[in-house]
Amino acid sequence: MIAGLSFLALLTIGMPIAFALAALGMIYIAATGNLILLQSYGQQMFGGLENYGLLALPLFILLGEFMNAGGIGRRLMALALAMLGSIRGGLAYVNLIANMMMASILGSTVAQITIMSRLAVPEMEKAGYPRDVSMAITAAGGLLAPIIPPSMLFIIFGVIAQIPIGDLFIAGIVPGVLIFLAFIGVIMWLGRRHGFPTTQAMPARARLRAVLDALPAAAIPVIVVGSILGGLATPTESAAIASLAAILIGLFVYREMTPRDIWPAFLAAARGSATVLFLIAAAQVFSWVITFENLPAIVAAAMQAMTTSPVVFLLLMNLLLLALGMISDPIPAIILIVPVFLPVATEIYGIDPFHFGVVLCLNLTLGLLTPPVGTGLFVAALMGNVRAERLAVLLVPFFIAVAGVLLLLVLFPVLSLGLKDLL
Repeated sequence: MIAGLSFLALLTIGMPIAFALAALGMIYIAATGNLILLQSYGQQMFGGLENYGLLALPLFILLGEFMNAGGIGRRLMALALAMLGSIRGGLAYVNLIANMMMASILGSTVAQITIMSRLAVPEMEKAGYPRDVSMAITAAGGLLAPIIPPSMLFIIFGVIAQIPIGDLFIAGIVPGVLIFLAFIGVIMWLGRRHGFPTTQAMPARARLRAVLDALPAAAIPVIVVGSILGGLATPTESAAIASLAAILIGLFVYREMTPRDIWPAFLAAARGSATVLFLIAAAQVFSWVITFENLPAIVAAAMQAMTTSPVVFLLLMNLLLLALGMISDPIPAIILIVPVFLPVATEIYGIDPFHFGVVLCLNLTLGLLTPPVGTGLFVAALMGNVRAERLAVLLVPFFIAVAGVLLLLVLFPVLSLGLKDLL
């Protein structure tokens, strides 16, 4: 109890959550007087990083850096445009399709919103789309990144839950497609409401040129997803292969990357990786503390007193996750939730850990675009020069669509488990 109250106090005064988690172990040792645990403190923190699956995280971050430097994102946007003919709101659909292709490369909502706001929003604004609506569609498309493989949230969940990350990636494919289809429905509704302009079909020659130009860029998501689904590479190996391919394409095919761009990309990936990995190391200390506190057993007893139904348990979990996602970023939320609730979900309610992971990660992605802490929301507002309050209102239909997909996943686990079991 003392450790828990101290942890809340540290967060209240503004201490970064990684440092608060690391301090929690020391506070617990001091509160219990069990100095023998002090000998294990460093080992526990280091043990949080001793997992091969975590190697995929910096490699996928590095892939995103190389892709951005090599002009791959712009080609994927042109490819999405070439796929559509004359249709009302065509650029909005192009934005969403490009977001889906980018999601299969980046795995990061913030990175995806940053890139797509530069690529899509100016073109949509020129074509007559309201800037705030264009930015809302771009921000909503970023919700695909943590679900469609590769996903940083899936990597972190898989490491904490100690389940195969490749299988978790596969479990996220169908839910990702369902969200994509739901967003298409939302865009159709927005198109009628805001009177989106009609996109003129590209001439056949221009369309062919765009497709041919984008083929090397399209090879990146094919390499990542195809190698994992085909069993040719682990997620870590696929990230390394795709990163090498992105360098070669950027240097020798598109020639938008120079050798000078490689080292800054490594530095940026190292900084981003270090932040996340230190958080994971500190989280191991948190898991260590709650194990000694016997918190999972306490929570299990409380949940069993409330319901014996796995469906009701997942619905209650969704309400808790929605509330937590509004005040915390997804990665810290996963670190806090998984050690406590995963044993309850799997051992008491018999819920498949892959199903639980998909539901949890999808729910927490909403927190990226909800005030007061939504990182993606404020990045989108800054990049689009739109008020965050206005953006949050425009995103409500997309939130409803995601909530509908979440409900389907809770009621029909086969949507997340069927493809994984089939492969």
